[in-house]
Amino acid sequence: MYPPAPPAPHRDFISVTLNFGQSYDGSKSRRRRSCWRKWKQLSRLQRNVILLVLAFLGLGGLLSYISVADQWKAPNGRSADEQRMRPANPPVLPAPQKAEANPENVPGVLPQATRRHFRRGPPNLQIRAPNKDSEDRRLDATQRQEGTEDATQREEHPQRTLVSWRGAMIEPEQGTDVPARKAEAPTRTQNQPAPPNERQKAVIDAFRHAWAGYRKFAWGHDELKPVSRSYSEWFGLGLTLIDSLDTMWILGLKKEFGEARRWVSKKLRFEKDVDVNLFESTIRVLGGLLSAYHLSGDALFLQRAEDFGNRLMPAFQTPSKIPYSDVNIGTGVAHPPRWTSDSTVAEVTSIQLEFRELSRLTGVKKFQEAAEEVTRRVHALSGKKDGLVPMFISTHSGLFTHLGVFTLGARADSYYEYLLKQWIQGGKQDTQLRDDYLEAVEGIRKHLLRRSEPSKLTFVGELAHGRFSAKMDHLVCFLPGTLALGAHHGLPADHMELARALMDTCYQMNRQMETGLSPEIVHFNLHPQKAQKDVQVKPADRHNLLRPETAESLFYLYRLTGDPKYQDWGWALLQSFNTYTRVPSGGYSSISNVQDPHNPQPRDKMESFFLGETLKYLYLLFSDDTDLLSLDAYVFNTEAHPLPIWAPA
Repeated sequence: MYPPAPPAPHRDFISVTLNFGQSYDGSKSRRRRSCWRKWKQLSRLQRNVILLVLAFLGLGGLLSYISVADQWKAPNGRSADEQRMRPANPPVLPAPQKAEANPENVPGVLPQATRRHFRRGPPNLQIRAPNKDSEDRRLDATQRQEGTEDATQREEHPQRTLVSWRGAMIEPEQGTDVPARKAEAPTRTQNQPAPPNERQKAVIDAFRHAWAGYRKFAWGHDELKPVSRSYSEWFGLGLTLIDSLDTMWILGLKKEFGEARRWVSKKLRFEKDVDVNLFESTIRVLGGLLSAYHLSGDALFLQRAEDFGNRLMPAFQTPSKIPYSDVNIGTGVAHPPRWTSDSTVAEVTSIQLEFRELSRLTGVKKFQEAAEEVTRRVHALSGKKDGLVPMFISTHSGLFTHLGVFTLGARADSYYEYLLKQWIQGGKQDTQLRDDYLEAVEGIRKHLLRRSEPSKLTFVGELAHGRFSAKMDHLVCFLPGTLALGAHHGLPADHMELARALMDTCYQMNRQMETGLSPEIVHFNLHPQKAQKDVQVKPADRHNLLRPETAESLFYLYRLTGDPKYQDWGWALLQSFNTYTRVPSGGYSSISNVQDPHNPQPRDKMESFFLGETLKYLYLLFSDDTDLLSLDAYVFNTEAHPLPIWAPA
């Protein structure tokens, strides 16, 4: 009915509507409204959880920032005095063996950012120079930030200090600062030592065999169980490895030392909830680290030693200042042993060499003060008998307990040893230590010395409430060496005569056994009887733990007298160890019966001191170089770790 509407005309333009008063922002406002709507849709519990997580993250980030900033400020925040008081270089023992050329086997020593407190060097150390090239081997003090060890980082830092390890140049590994050396000029220079002789090579072979078993079956653990090819833990601190560090250095085992050093750098941590015995951990761990530092010049070991020393200090927090026997290095809680409330006299008086040296190297006085306070208090106590001390002491009252029992065996032995060695370590300045030692030697002569039948062997027995016992621990065989050392340092010459007589006795304690190895305890025959030997052994005492005391005293007697018979006796001892204790798969085992050469009954345990002491003393015994760890420059702790003698002030 109506005609269709005409089509709309074509328009060549675009219509744009401008809305003033509003702006387009990419829908951010809409997204904000959307997020807010979603947030409001959450329950109150969900919102609280999210806010709590965000708060924790923020707090963690703030603390991390503060920590990092503090570390970066520390190296530059030193005073001028602290910058001047850099540590003196320890003496570096020269290599008895030629170093390997393979750079992959060379242990590194790496500079680290400077510690927040300064260290000081030893005042005028009485130490002989290692060799004519010692000046070239000195390490410059460095302050570099710790980083990774990959090739890229090595290229970025081409000017790192190199450490000379037995003639080979070693690139420092990151994680350590290298101390500057400032030792007193030596009185004479020690020549490069000769290559090891045949007997020393036999010791090296024994060590490598023991180390191979430890490395394969017990790496990083305390002790090897060579028969079962497993391991045992005591403290969980790699005791065998730390105890062996200086032995490897002395024997020239560069590759093994480097591998052990890397374990210390990467794996040794003391932040663990574990109780350690103050005495055992001090002489083995602290002493081992300090000795490794002195011989190698590697500050990693001193850093670890200071950390460990700090963790042992809670043991001294007792009413009497006599330390507890045990301390948890993770929690700082110290306590007496479970079987008694007392500490043993030997344990609390045989930590002084190590704590005094730690203070001298770090400049932190608390270590030395705590240890020497124990010495002062024991010196003033009543209950002694002509210089002889009881075996136990109360941590509460600070008084001796179990009075009237005197021995130079377990729980008292190293008290006497450390009287002499502290006096020597301190440059023979503390006459109180010397006088206590001299009085004790006279007490031994008066109350404990007897001669056996039929061979008239001189031995040291025990006294219990006035009653003498002809019992002598193998531990007492430290005494000949200690007496000889005292005579060498100017004490009465008749000490050397007694040392020789007791050395003969300790040799017979080994020789009269069918295996040539001494039992743990012997009893001497006091009355002439037909077909009766001087040395008697009870069934419970027939075991041998690979102890070092005979080898230790043989070393001192040969070094100080030059009599070759002591080397021959040591050689026989090494052959007996190889014959009756060597395990084919690696390692050496303590045995239960030294009187049965056909079935010595392995106990499946290699004590750390076999590598740390026994083999070290045998190697030194067979050396013809009297300047190899000179007894005028070093004093050995009771775990055979050499520490430098201080020069008189």
